[in-house]
Amino acid sequence: MIRVLIAEDQAMVRGALGALLGIEGDLQVIAQVADGRAALEETLSKRPDVVVTDIEMPLMTGLDLAVELQRRRSPARVIILTTFARPGFLRRALDAHAAGYLLKDAPASQLAEAIRRVHAGGRAVDPALATEAWTESDPLTDRERQALRLADEGASTQSIAELLNLSEGTVRNYLSEAISKLGVKTRVEAARLARAKGWL
Repeated sequence: MIRVLIAEDQAMVRGALGALLGIEGDLQVIAQVADGRAALEETLSKRPDVVVTDIEMPLMTGLDLAVELQRRRSPARVIILTTFARPGFLRRALDAHAAGYLLKDAPASQLAEAIRRVHAGGRAVDPALATEAWTESDPLTDRERQALRLADEGASTQSIAELLNLSEGTVRNYLSEAISKLGVKTRVEAARLARAKGWL
């Protein structure tokens, strides 16, 4: 029996996933949670074989959850189940050691098969998205991404410098580099484009 934890903040979707997976003879849904922090705590305490998680959730994203489980050496395998059909998100999910990345409009049978595949040590990635992900790479460095994300949230250059423990000049350079790489004119446009690509 493969033990599964579901992390999804929308109650109706969470319940539907639990019901669909529950009718599979070899899968057992042992927990359903509504945020990333609860997913981390339940995974560490109940030790599921596979965690099926959304990306955007309160308190901790699915990508951050995957990173944290890896850091804590949890044996649980993570499958990202999302509406974000963006290659940048897939790249970040794989960088976070997620074993699977599927879209929510995929058939339930595909999710069940993905759970079996990752439990057996394999990967399960939407094939069309996988092809696109490796043809368009993320040009931003980690620091450029951090600065751009904070700018997108409305932080001033001074605030970003304080938060990242950098000088204001260095922050301006990071933002300028990001704007240049993305071929736009302002930090707002850069953040919008990077978010649309799944790079933020």
